[in-house]
Amino acid sequence: MARLRGRRRRGWGGWLWRLALLVLLWLAAVATWIVWVGQRDQAGPADAIIVLGAAAYDARPSPVFQERIRHGLDLYRRGYAPVLLFTGGYGGSRARFSESQVARRYALQQGIPESAILIESVSRTTRENLLQARQLMQERGLHRAIVVSDPLHMARALRLSRELGIDAVGSPTPSTRFRTVQTQWRFLLQEVYFFHRDLVLRAA
Repeated sequence: MARLRGRRRRGWGGWLWRLALLVLLWLAAVATWIVWVGQRDQAGPADAIIVLGAAAYDARPSPVFQERIRHGLDLYRRGYAPVLLFTGGYGGSRARFSESQVARRYALQQGIPESAILIESVSRTTRENLLQARQLMQERGLHRAIVVSDPLHMARALRLSRELGIDAVGSPTPSTRFRTVQTQWRFLLQEVYFFHRDLVLRAA
């Protein structure tokens, strides 16, 4: 009897070990996919360039947001699309400016004509960024978009774009403020978490 119990314990241990290995392989595959998507620049002719919001410090964009804005301006100047669409609402109840207003101010200071800029100022999440961008595009008859964000954020942004019916390609920032190993790993783990959270929400 004792020998049978020992075999059962070893059997369960073997299955648990295999399950843990499969989970680790799955997580590694998801992380690899996120990194791979973030390394592809698919920029091509489009109707609008959607710059996803990030933190702003009063009237100044955060370093992360500034990199996104600068890349969006570069794509506009290179003629990829005639419209810049900045997203992002107010970071808090005391914020004087929304993220998109800060981005518009930055773009105007860089010589971008006001007629080429659209903003929305109510979104707080990536999904809301894209929902509001979709509405602005539909109102103005814009169809194809280039989505601009950080490399490790691009997979989620494009996945949400597809779910929302936005015809979009990604153009990650060529430079990122997440430069240290610690910040990159934290960002990557966050995106792996959001990947699985979104799967659960879609299944619910």
